[in-house]
Amino acid sequence: MSEYQYYEFVAIDEPLTPKQMTELRSRSSRASITPTSFVNDYQWGDLKGDPIDWMRRYFDAHVYVANWCTCCLYLRVPRSAFDAETLRSFETESVFSVERTNTHMLLEWSLSESDNYDRFAEEDGRGWMGRLVPLRDELLRGDMRPLYLGWLAGVSASEVDEDATEPPRPHGLSRLTAAQQSLAEFLEIDLDLMAAAGLPDQQAPDVDTKSDPEVDAWIAELPTAEKTAALKLLVIGHAQQAERRVKLRFLAWQREQHPIAKHGVRRRTVAELHELAASAAETRMMQEAVQRSKAEAERRAKHETHLRTLAADFDRCWQVADKRAERGIASAYDEVKRALVELAEAYTLCASQADFDRKLAQFMARHGKRGALVRRLVDAGLWKTS
Repeated sequence: MSEYQYYEFVAIDEPLTPKQMTELRSRSSRASITPTSFVNDYQWGDLKGDPIDWMRRYFDAHVYVANWCTCCLYLRVPRSAFDAETLRSFETESVFSVERTNTHMLLEWSLSESDNYDRFAEEDGRGWMGRLVPLRDELLRGDMRPLYLGWLAGVSASEVDEDATEPPRPHGLSRLTAAQQSLAEFLEIDLDLMAAAGLPDQQAPDVDTKSDPEVDAWIAELPTAEKTAALKLLVIGHAQQAERRVKLRFLAWQREQHPIAKHGVRRRTVAELHELAASAAETRMMQEAVQRSKAEAERRAKHETHLRTLAADFDRCWQVADKRAERGIASAYDEVKRALVELAEAYTLCASQADFDRKLAQFMARHGKRGALVRRLVDAGLWKTS
């Protein structure tokens, strides 16, 4: 099989200029290039450029997929979105990393050497950008879950020590957004490990921020100048910046109000997460067994109802089988075999095996010279040749 690589870049904050599009066209004559995107795939060659450099200069998001079981997601966000110390706590050896420029941070999530060969044999990389690019907006709104998922993917890939502690745990790990679920799928994070990570969130009561008196108290104390600045950002089209600014102020205020509660949250070790994941796996397998049992019971009940329907008019069933056998073609013989298998079950349930054997003998007296049909019935265990 030939090599296959898929590259997709998207510009979000600022469209490409004509000059930039010309620069990119000089690197590829066959790529699809628009003011907001660059898309190309390679089966024998490679991208004539450095994707990281392109992210620094042109784009805000990049998806890469190669059929040797590798994929990467890059997102570029303003440096003001997160402080360096916060990002550093989520970084791993290679799965999640951060590069800092003068104006931005380049966030990279990567999966190398996956064992899911069927996945990379079937998919061509298209569609991932649409599913993953909303993560950038979530990050700019202060959602830390994509960062935690990057760290958790590192744990899933066994590149984080067992005695290492988890980074700050964001709320909502048990209720991921569609984009975050796609990121977990993209990175092939262990499902039981994800369930373990979200356990405290599942156990904590939901907070209704619309009626939270703490939020009301903070808003009442917020200086008018701050409120005016936030509203101005909204009016001029910088909603994300306004939201990020307000959330950071609120979180800082919360830390001042509840210093012990906010800093006293115990972080779990990787070893503890693995223990919780093993327990989650056991629970999941038990639930799956119950579901399989229920589904099998429903299947049997449905099948029994069908058999009783056949038993209500055995004569008609044999007449239909006769007509199909008389067609003398392979597909008709296959239909006859399936019908007689069901008839045998219906006789066992509602009549007797002797009744079926007698009717089958009469059927074979009429069609016993049809060799292809006889072979099918012998293979199904319905008939024996002398």
